[in-house]
This record gives sequence, structure tokens and C-alpha cells, in this order.
Amino acid sequence: MHQDLIKALSVITEEEQSILDGRQGIDQQIYTEKKELIVDSEKLLQRGKLIEVRPHTRFVKFPRHRHNYVEVIYMCQGTTTHYINGNEVVLEPGDLLFLNQNSEQEILPAGEKDIAVNFIILPEFFNMAFSMMGTEENALKDFLVGTLCGKNEQMSYLYFHVADVLPIQNLLENMVWTIFYNMGNKRSCNQITMGLLLLQLLNYMDKMETGSSRFDAELIGNVLNYIEEHYKTGSLSELAEMMNYDVYWLSREIKKRTGKTYKELLQAKRMNQAVYLLSNSRLSVSDIIESVGYDNTSYFYRKFKERYGVSPKEYRKGL
Repeated sequence: MHQDLIKALSVITEEEQSILDGRQGIDQQIYTEKKELIVDSEKLLQRGKLIEVRPHTRFVKFPRHRHNYVEVIYMCQGTTTHYINGNEVVLEPGDLLFLNQNSEQEILPAGEKDIAVNFIILPEFFNMAFSMMGTEENALKDFLVGTLCGKNEQMSYLYFHVADVLPIQNLLENMVWTIFYNMGNKRSCNQITMGLLLLQLLNYMDKMETGSSRFDAELIGNVLNYIEEHYKTGSLSELAEMMNYDVYWLSREIKKRTGKTYKELLQAKRMNQAVYLLSNSRLSVSDIIESVGYDNTSYFYRKFKERYGVSPKEYRKGL
């Protein structure tokens, strides 16, 4: 991160100075008017705003709390230690943490050189970002969006180890800079930047941890990435061999963690690709069937009509 921005984010805030002067604990009135510590977006966002950034408050333990918004934490320098639903998460420089409204968080005191920024984001801010991710079904996208929006109750956070991914670091620094310095066209710039950020993160699901375990996240990410890249000729047995797992064990785990079988995930991807080609190419239907991995034409026609209610030719005519 640019040193001028680090220097600006390092300035002791009024809240931090009161802690250094002897205040015990946080000033809860800064964050909420209620007895229960649920950090309130109305206290941290100006009316009409969908997103804001504020430096993480140092020198004090932040007690167990929740948020009524989506919080994104970006670690600029140093480290911070968080306990999220009982899981210890240590953020290091360049790390990125998404917390949905299901998460319960506790933060240990940070030192003067531990610089993190908190993005306070209302859910509707993500509308443009989600639209940029496309309307076609994508298992990786669904996994990310479902967790971010709190629809997946077992996944309360997404933790990305992306310090070495330059495009992601550049996008994050751009968002911090734009908001912190109140640049023009801030909302549009940052909604587009968030969309680009989420699109980039889809390429790095293997660098993600979730509220369950890093093993679960890596397993899901590897399976879904394999299907995205090998939908034409891939097979469960080949995937199991690549991952060094027993094929029957892997089949059960895929079903348990995604709610779908490998075959269902593969077929969904093939159908989505077929629809994309029907909409964006002049390939014949027979060529499309072959290109997405089907060697049984009648089977493809039957499954396509079950899914979309029309034949492939009728689907193309209706565009």
C-alpha cells in the first residue's frame, strides 16, 4: 500500500487518544444506542451512503459483537487477531476478511503499527457487483454470494490469503483511497471496483478459508474449479485421483457440502455453457452439444427441455 495512505491511516484518532489517556474499553455509544452490542450502520454511515471506511480502532480489546451490515476488513500493515464464532483468525498484511450479519466477532488489542481498515457496507451496495458477475448459474459464484449475503448459515465469514495477488491488492487500495479521500463519483467507482474484486476472488477460491474450516473451503473450491475448467471431458474418478481421495468418499463429501452430486454440478455447468453458446455464437446445435461434452444428442435434448422448458432451437429463436 502507498506509504502516504498508510501514514494517513496511522494517525491517532480521537477515540484512540481517549483509550491511550486511560479509558477502559470501547465507548459503546460510538457504535450503537442499544444495550446489546450490535454495531449499527446508522452510527457509522452518513444518511444515504452505502459504504464507508474507517481505520480499525487500536489499543483496546473489542468485545464480542455483531453487525447489522456486511463488514470487510483489509489488513494494510501488521496483524490483528479475531475470534469469529469461536474460530481464531489472524489477519496478516494483504489479507481480506468478509463478515456477514451471522458472524459474532471479538478482536484482541492492536498495536500502533497494526493498521487495518474496516469497510462498512450495506447489502444493496453489492447489487452492481453481483450483476457484473453474470446472470448464468455458476457454482463458485453461488457459494461466494450465498455466504456474503448470509444465506449460508454455516458460513459466517470468508477469509482470503491474497497478499501475493497484485490485481486484488490494487483494487483494494483503490477502494480505500477513493473512499478515505472522498474522491468524485465515489459510489459508482467503488461499486464497479467491488464487482471487479469479487470476479478476481472467484479465481482464488483455493486461497480462502470459511467459518467451517480451511479444509472444507479448499475441498469445495477445488471441486468447483475442476468442473469449471474440465466440464467437457472431466470425470469424478479423474478428480478423485488428482486430489488423492477415494472416489466414493469424494462423491459423498461433494453431496454433503454442496447439496448436489458431482453429476448434477457437472450437468449444470454443461447446460450453462450450452446456453451461453446458443446466445453468443453461430455454432450449430449439434456442434454445441459436442463442445460441452455430450455424446448422446437425444439425452442432451431431453435434459435441456427439462431445464429450460423449450428445445435448444426454440431457446435461440426466443432471444
